[in-house]
Amino acid sequence: MKNFLYFTATWCGPCKALGPTMMRVAETVPVTKIDVDQDREKAVQYGIRSVPTVVLMKGEEELERMVGVADYNTYIETYNKY
Repeated sequence: MKNFLYFTATWCGPCKALGPTMMRVAETVPVTKIDVDQDREKAVQYGIRSVPTVVLMKGEEELERMVGVADYNTYIETYNKY
């Protein structure tokens, strides 16, 4: 099963801008929101260097990584591409 890992932080301006988009994406496809300050171990595990970062996973396999803010269609198209 595919899902997005959405790495974010409360202090991050672009993350705040992306939040509503990712909530909308989550209405269609699975999204797991991960606060890098609260789950540093997972951020290190996935090599997160900046937020927001959205990683498309299929099981343990990383399919695609997007850093920064994109629009709703970009996330849905990326999900559907795989």
